[in-house]
Amino acid sequence: MVSREEGARLAWEELSDPVYDEARPSLLDLFFRWVDRLLGELLGAAQTALPGGWWTLGALLVVLALLVAALLWYLRPGRAARRAAVLDSAGTLSTDEQRALADEHAARGAYAEAIRERLRAVVRDLEDHAVLTPRLGRTATEWAVETSAVFPDQRTELHRVAALFNDVWYGDREATAEGYRLVCALDDTLRRALPALPSESVS
Repeated sequence: MVSREEGARLAWEELSDPVYDEARPSLLDLFFRWVDRLLGELLGAAQTALPGGWWTLGALLVVLALLVAALLWYLRPGRAARRAAVLDSAGTLSTDEQRALADEHAARGAYAEAIRERLRAVVRDLEDHAVLTPRLGRTATEWAVETSAVFPDQRTELHRVAALFNDVWYGDREATAEGYRLVCALDDTLRRALPALPSESVS
């Protein structure tokens, strides 16, 4: 008969055999088994709790994927760069130079840039004639509201042009030649209504 001490020693030697180490699951194996069991429980619970089971779960996953894709599209780098466009004048260009630059953009079909430069020229002209107070960061909507207070008869066209600018630069609306002509027409109307500058009166 084997004593307790002898039995313990024999059992320890048996369990120390490398065969048992090879058969024992590693920590990584245990982790993957735990994840597999957890996912199985979650999916099983979802299948039981949701009406329609797997079909409903699949539809929800598709909707979630579409929402993520839409968010990534909305936050894409190109859109962020376009949002930086405001009505601040570019450099030290005069209003005539800005209008010429706008026409150059339009001539090569870059109507978004043409609309922006023409509207910048309009804002600069209004500031030069003391109709608007010069300031950085003015948006198209703010420009329309401020200018409408001085030219109420042009309120509709002012807000129409502001909406066009916002749609093109912030809403990814395609800029067209017709849109550029709309901005030019408003520019011409406002120029005729502006008071003459002292230098213009002398000349």
